Amino acid sequence: MENTRFKVSQYACAVLLIMSSIALVTYQVVEIDDVAAGLLYYVAQSFLLAGSIFGLDQYIKIIKRNNHENTSK
Repeated sequence: MENTRFKVSQYACAVLLIMSSIALVTYQVVEIDDVAAGLLYYVAQSFLLAGSIFGLDQYIKIIKRNNHENTSK
């Protein structure tokens, strides 16, 4: 049960991070018709972190599945 809560919090953090970066970009485009370099850096970091969270979880699942298949043979 504890592992599920941890994963939910990780996924929520990743999704909120992506949503906040998209919202900030949208706000700047509407207000000043431009996107500041610092905000682009924030967006890049947000997507890297979110991708790492989702990608690492998938990688661990694949390794566990392969280990389980190898031990059951």
